[in-house]
Amino acid sequence: MSRLDTLQAALESVLGARIRRFQRARGEITIHVDAADYLAVATTLRDHSELRFEQLIDLCGLDYSAWKDQPNDGPRFCVASHLLSISHNWRLRLKVFCPDDEMPIVASVTPVWNSANWFEREAFDLYGILFEGHLDLRRILTDYGFIGHPFRKDFPVSGHVEMRYDESSRRVIYQPVTIEPREITPRIIREDNYGGLK
Repeated sequence: MSRLDTLQAALESVLGARIRRFQRARGEITIHVDAADYLAVATTLRDHSELRFEQLIDLCGLDYSAWKDQPNDGPRFCVASHLLSISHNWRLRLKVFCPDDEMPIVASVTPVWNSANWFEREAFDLYGILFEGHLDLRRILTDYGFIGHPFRKDFPVSGHVEMRYDESSRRVIYQPVTIEPREITPRIIREDNYGGLK
């Protein structure tokens, strides 16, 4: 039995029906859980002796509104966590979808893995995903006055406002974006003997 088979058996035994979807591809296992079970599953993944995922390596938000250039028929926002078990030397991807697209919210896993703190702040800042129970959920990469969430697929490419230093008032000011969108077509050079080929 391979290491992945052992992990799969342990996950199915311990979590059972709380696993909504199970994926095994490219030597990795991904499990999907409901938002209502997310915090309990995270705690079990950390504490259960057969699993022991002591470390959260990464947590990020995802916007599935146009996944693979096709319309999405399910929930739009997802939180993906990458976990590591040092005790058993295996990894796991844990995914949870936010049930409400208008107000994407899931439980915070900072009480389980304190390393989730800044990752959850980043997902909030860039995707607008709220983490219930997070003690300091505020922007981490964009400015405090920033409007919107720039990693959402419907966010305008040029943004809404720009910031610049105004010499006359001697301070930083915000103003509407002045960049005009344009389409740039690359110049194509055709050569008969390009790269020595005929």
